[in-house]
Amino acid sequence: MQHTASERAKRPRVLRRQRWGDNETLMGWLFILPVLAGVAVFTYGALVYSFFISLTDWDLLTPAKWTGFSNYGMLLRDEEFYQTFGNTLFFVVTMVPIGIVSAMTLAILIHRPLKGAGFFRASYYLPHITSTIAIGVVWLWIFNPDIGSINTVLSYIGIDNPPRWLESTFWAKPALVLMRIWQISGYYMILYLAGLQTIPDELYEAASIDGASPWQKTRYITVPLLANTTFIVTVLLMIESFNIFEAILAMTKGGPGGTTNSLLYYIYTEAFQSYRMGYASALAWVLFFILFVLTLIQFWHRRKSEGARM
Repeated sequence: MQHTASERAKRPRVLRRQRWGDNETLMGWLFILPVLAGVAVFTYGALVYSFFISLTDWDLLTPAKWTGFSNYGMLLRDEEFYQTFGNTLFFVVTMVPIGIVSAMTLAILIHRPLKGAGFFRASYYLPHITSTIAIGVVWLWIFNPDIGSINTVLSYIGIDNPPRWLESTFWAKPALVLMRIWQISGYYMILYLAGLQTIPDELYEAASIDGASPWQKTRYITVPLLANTTFIVTVLLMIESFNIFEAILAMTKGGPGGTTNSLLYYIYTEAFQSYRMGYASALAWVLFFILFVLTLIQFWHRRKSEGARM
C-alpha cells in the first residue's frame, strides 16, 4: 500500500514536468513564429510572386496581363541580353582568378609576424564595408581621362595618349574589374587568413629543414592546404561577379555603348526604367538558374576531385 501511495504522489510531478516541457516547446515556436512568417512571406512568397510576374506583361500602372512563357521566348531573341550576358561572363572570368590571387597574396603577406599587421588587415578590409556608390564616385575621379590620378602618373612617365578608361569601349570593363578587385580583396583576404591559421607550423619547419624555398613552401604546402578555402572563395566570387551592379550604376550606367551593361543592371533598367516588370522577372529567373547550375557544377567537381584523391 505504501508503495502504491508513493507512486500516486509522483504521478502529478511527472505530469507537471511533461506539461511544462510541452509549454516550453510551444513558447519556443511562438518566439520564432514572427521570423518564420517573415521568411515565408518576404523570401519564399516573393520568389513565387516573382515567377508569377515573369509569366505576365505588367508595367506597374495597369493590371498584369497573362502571357505565359512569352517573356522567356522573347529573351532568347533579345540581342541585348546576349551582349549583357557576354559582359557578365567577362566580369566572372577576370574577377574570379584575379580576386583569388590578390586575396591569397595579401593573406600570406599579412599572416607573417610583422609590425602593424593589425593596421594593414583593417586597412585592406575597410573598402569592403564602405558604400560601393561612394567608392565609385572616388574612382570616377581616379579614372578621369584629363585630371585623374592614373592618367596623370601615366603622362608623367612618358605615355602620351593614356587610355580614356570609362569612355573607352575597350578599357571600361577592365577599369570596373580593377575597382571591384580593390574593394573586395580585403574580405576574401580575411577568409584566407582564417584558412592559414589552420595550417600547422610544423609543416613549414620541416620544409625549412629540407631546404625548401619560400616559393616552394607556398606552392607545395600553403596552396594545397587552402583548397577548401579557395573553393568557398571561388563560389562567392562567382556569385559576386554575376551580381555586379552598384559599380556600374555609379560609374558607367552600362556604357559606353552597352559594353559594361551586366545582367543585373539590365534587369534593373528593364524593371525601373522601361517598366517591363514581367520581362525583368524572367531575366532574374534566368540569372538565378545560371548561378544555380554553375554552383551545382562546382560542388559536383569538388566532390569528384575529393573522391579521386581518396
